[in-house]
This record gives sequence, structure tokens and C-alpha cells, in this order.
Amino acid sequence: MTESPAVRPYRPWDHEALDDICVRTAHNGQDSRPHYDDPSVFTAAFAAPYAHLEPELAFVLDDGRGNAVGYVVGAADTARFAERFRAEWLPLVAERHPAPAGPPATPDETIAWLLHHPERMAVPELAAWPAHLHIDLLPEWQGRGYGRRLMRTLLAALAERGVPAVHLVMTVANEPARAFYDRMGFEEIEGVPMDDSVVCLGRTTADLERL
Repeated sequence: MTESPAVRPYRPWDHEALDDICVRTAHNGQDSRPHYDDPSVFTAAFAAPYAHLEPELAFVLDDGRGNAVGYVVGAADTARFAERFRAEWLPLVAERHPAPAGPPATPDETIAWLLHHPERMAVPELAAWPAHLHIDLLPEWQGRGYGRRLMRTLLAALAERGVPAVHLVMTVANEPARAFYDRMGFEEIEGVPMDDSVVCLGRTTADLERL
């Protein structure tokens, strides 16, 4: 436990909090529960696999009482992560979140489709930004500088591993998140084939003193 809010490494007992944070921020930064039949599909796709496959790149914001109230997770090598996701992670969650039989017809099926197609992460146009990340904080912990601390921690960990740059994919509708990433030095990456509803941003792992 910490005496005041602080960023620390993820621990296995944080998994329920990680899932809760993901679900409560997954719908364009808002609570996904009113919009999905089983919002745990978000955790299966965007939070839990990172803690499972690359726990050394998972960090949480501890509220000072041992509770995780925010997190940042990442993969140092996106192409390799996609391979491990299919081989090691997908078998653990595929039964609960089956792949759609056809084109996704519901919000849940849309995320399930992403879950079952991890190869989508390995985009050749992003080779210069080999790492990627996801960051989320509960609403009451946003806007207080903690997101910056989480981001700095992950970027430093990637830099220590010799990873030169990182990218992320976000929904265009999440305007507060875009403003945060702009402040963190992320810039839009041009020429990445993606749906118009999302945008890809990237930055180097250098110059962390500017964060």
C-alpha cells in the first residue's frame, strides 16, 4: 500500500480493478455497461491480455489504499504481441466471447470481432512505432496529472528496452482523450489504413522530460 496516490507496477491481485476500470471507460471514455450486453468483452480485448502477456509493461495508479484506479498497459513489439495473443490468450477467452458467425451485427459482436482478429494490430505502416499502449483512469481521477504519470512510466519502461516509438488507436469521438494525447506529445500518423471512426497517434519514447 502507498500513503498517497502513486503509480506502481501491476500485480496479479489488481486484475478485477483493471477489468472494472476498462469497462467503466470503454465507451468513448464513458461507462460501457449501458451499451453492451457483456462489456467484459472489452477487458478481454484491451486490458487483461496485456497484464497476462506483458505484465512488466503494465502499471496502475494506486489510490493510496492499495486500490488500482487507473492503468496503462503496453506491448513492446506489436507484431509479436499479436502472435502471442492468438496462441496464448485467445484460447482462454474465446468460449465466453465467440467470434461472430458473420459480419458483426451488435456492439458486442463488433468488439468480439476485434478480439478474434489480433492480426489487425500488426499494421506494416506502423513499423516505425513498434510498441502500442492503452491507458484508462476512472473519471474522478482524470484531469489531476495522474494520466501524465502513468504515460511517463510506460514510455520510460519502453525506452529502457530500446523501443524507439509507440502508437495507439483511439475513437475520433473521444475528444477529451485526444486532447490528453496531444498534450503528451502524440501526433497523428498519416497513411494508416483504418476506419474513419478511429485515428492512430504516435510519439517517440525520448524527450520524457517534456511530459
